[in-house]
Amino acid sequence: MNYYKRAISYISPYKSTLATGILFNILYAIFNIVAMLGFMPVLNILFDKENPRVETKPVFNGDIFSSGTYLKDSFNYFIQELEANRGPEFVLLITCIMFITMFLFRNIFSYFSEFYLTYSRTGVSRDFRSSLHRKILELPVSFFSDTRKGDVFARITSDVGEIEANILNSLIDIIRSPIVIILTMSYLLYSNFQLTVFTLIVFPIMGTLISMIGKSLKKDTGEAQKELGKMYSYVDETLVGLKVIKIFNASEQIRKRFDDNLNSIRHLSLKLFKKKALASPVSELLGATTIGMIVYFGGKLTLQGNGLSGAEFIVYISLFYTILDPLKKLSNAISNFQKGEVSAKRVFEVLDADFEIKEIANALEIDDFTDKIEFRNISFAYEDRVVLDNFSLIIPKGQTVALVGQSGSGKSTVANLITRFYDVQSGEILVDGINIKNIKLSSYRKLFGLVTQDNILFNDSIAHNIALGNLQAGRESVESAARIANAHDFILDLPDGYDTGIGEAGGKLSGGQKQRVSIARAVMKNPPIMILDEATSALDTESERFVQDALEKMMQNRTSLVIAHRLSTIQQADQIIVMERGKIMEQGSHSELYSHDGVYRKLVDLQNFD
Repeated sequence: MNYYKRAISYISPYKSTLATGILFNILYAIFNIVAMLGFMPVLNILFDKENPRVETKPVFNGDIFSSGTYLKDSFNYFIQELEANRGPEFVLLITCIMFITMFLFRNIFSYFSEFYLTYSRTGVSRDFRSSLHRKILELPVSFFSDTRKGDVFARITSDVGEIEANILNSLIDIIRSPIVIILTMSYLLYSNFQLTVFTLIVFPIMGTLISMIGKSLKKDTGEAQKELGKMYSYVDETLVGLKVIKIFNASEQIRKRFDDNLNSIRHLSLKLFKKKALASPVSELLGATTIGMIVYFGGKLTLQGNGLSGAEFIVYISLFYTILDPLKKLSNAISNFQKGEVSAKRVFEVLDADFEIKEIANALEIDDFTDKIEFRNISFAYEDRVVLDNFSLIIPKGQTVALVGQSGSGKSTVANLITRFYDVQSGEILVDGINIKNIKLSSYRKLFGLVTQDNILFNDSIAHNIALGNLQAGRESVESAARIANAHDFILDLPDGYDTGIGEAGGKLSGGQKQRVSIARAVMKNPPIMILDEATSALDTESERFVQDALEKMMQNRTSLVIAHRLSTIQQADQIIVMERGKIMEQGSHSELYSHDGVYRKLVDLQNFD
């Protein structure tokens, strides 16, 4: 698959600006030729060489194929008359002014062509990053369980940057260079066909060599991008786990791992640089060879009487030399396309990632929860590890059901399945008798609120974090939710109250404060079903008391699924489900289960709860 072609297709919304850029490129190429031709009278004067006289003012006969001769004769007649009336010094002055003016317009058109092409290029880069971010929001949680965060970060930053630099930026040369080459070469063929055909023999050699280098670059670029993804992951792990690194004296180990990665990146970068740097000297050498061959062959034709005049030959060489630079840029652009294709492939791997959570056609819309949630013979495995095995459970509306058990017993998997972060592999989950796979995902998730032990907050104000997903909510609603979550008082003590920024991941707040803001956010949504995933497991005793009180107020008149580590927090649950290795071992209220000498009682006794 040609990924660079797909990358270029993203420029479709910018067709008008691209067309404008191409138009200015054509004008640039035309004025480049005109500027050089306009300097020919100066050379004739300096060499004291007279052009063949044009005895009468030329008249255009309407034949488009003779328009070149007509324009040339008209210009020579104008210069001839001007020299006769004002003298050669005046002609010298006028033609120099014309030469400068033509180059002024040439460079103005060059600027505008690059401006409009760059406008398109930067727009495409923005669209790529927007599409990637949108895709990240749409992909299921399971996708990121198997993918390094740093690698995803590398794709949205450096890989898109590589696409811009090597594909979109090269697009400017891909568009401009052929226009300059075709128009200039057309004039050179018109000027002297034999000489121009001779000069073309060296071009395939240059293109072949550059292509060979480009293919080698493609492989090494992929390796470099993978190592760069690792680097982002290592930095992320270092920042997140800094306390653990320090307390376990693992700084040297982590530093060595990171330095090894940097050395690998440096090694690959050097390989890339050496190959990329080779392209320019090869092009320069072939260019010099071309010029030498042209001078020899053109001079030979002139000596034989079949060549150009001295002034014409100098202009010919100058014009031909002007196409060497766009030719070199075109060759480099083709090489860069091959290099950029690696990054394009990595970006499209994310954009093309298949959804594991799929909606059926004509999925149902639901507005409320009226009866019960039923897990019917559910089985689920992560790769080859079975987590739930023929699991069945009914949660009636209005009840609080708690899941307890050792780590790895499948508690969090139940929460992930009911919220459709994952889909069941066998069996079915029913809400009010409807299979949740038949319900529109956005409609279904409106039924749920979620509070986890991770305290996921965003670098924004407290008010915006509480009103997440509903920024039209008034301040009174936000404050009401905060009061229920026991957060209102501590929020008012902050410097800017509800408008206080909480920093990266809520770093300016304590664990208990972050948890209460998370609860306020869930209350603000006011869903009929609440999922609490070990919401108090990371809190101290005092914070737990505030949070537990907030949770109890929040769960009133709601259906709740509670995953609990501290068994003291679920004593009042309507049902307690004791899980072990994906199966239900015991089920009942706290008093019923404790009265039996079973798994639950052992768990309670281990936590000294009576």
